[in-house]
Amino acid sequence: MVNQHKPIVAIFGGSFDPPHKGHQAVVLKALEELEIDKLLVVPAYLNPFKHQALATADKRLEWCRLLCDGLPKVSVEAFETAAGRSVRTVETVRHFNRSHHVKYLVIGSDNLSTLTQWYAFEWLNQHITWVIATREMYPLATDELRSWTILEVDLPVSSTHIRAHAALQHIDTKIQQSVYRTLKENNNMTTEERIENIVKILDEKKAEEIEVFHLEEADYIADHVIIANSLNGKHTVALFDHLKKDLKPRGETFLATDISDEWVVADLGDILIHIMVPEYRQRYSLESFLTELVEKQKK
Repeated sequence: MVNQHKPIVAIFGGSFDPPHKGHQAVVLKALEELEIDKLLVVPAYLNPFKHQALATADKRLEWCRLLCDGLPKVSVEAFETAAGRSVRTVETVRHFNRSHHVKYLVIGSDNLSTLTQWYAFEWLNQHITWVIATREMYPLATDELRSWTILEVDLPVSSTHIRAHAALQHIDTKIQQSVYRTLKENNNMTTEERIENIVKILDEKKAEEIEVFHLEEADYIADHVIIANSLNGKHTVALFDHLKKDLKPRGETFLATDISDEWVVADLGDILIHIMVPEYRQRYSLESFLTELVEKQKK
């Protein structure tokens, strides 16, 4: 029997590597729609399905506190990061059930395909209600769930300008600066060497009209932007796959990506990579916009 004196809470866990305003949107929507006394944000020490993280557990905990600073009824908890090991969700739920009534577990719809593989899934499924935050292109496969509710939090990309620059996922400025510092600490190459590697890979894999824009002094979301044409939709995705395969072993971290048949935007922190079919590039003239920024910073 549930002790009604315990505060009713929802747990929102994850790597938060880094946390961004998409995560914040989930938090705000959960506060708005769930009947809870508190939302517990619990960054993982290490996701059980991942082998490494961009930032240390302590750094990601700090980022989460920055992101949730000032939000009512939100508590960022260090339970998993303090454990110094990968912590299973069921352990976290049982821990907080000692002092709270954990009624809800917030997940993204991208987790649904592997949810039944979670340790003690059956126990979780019997004891909590799944709160599923929608993510574009991930179906709501809920057949295995006993109890669930949906949070409609897809961040709309209504303007072509935002869509072309969506890779940063609107990371909070303070967090963004900390992410960039972390990336530089993790990568031994100079920025020039990194750009050279990217251009070389694109060129070797038959990308066309490769351009590099240096925007260190401009008011823009990245210091450097690389644009390249692909031959077609399949080539767009293939070029991106080659970049990931070749760059990750060299220490590059892909913070976020936005992918379709017409374009790919990849965010490496201080470098954005745009790969587009020629028709898309011509339609939106991104290089004209960037050229204007380059010229303005010279004045």
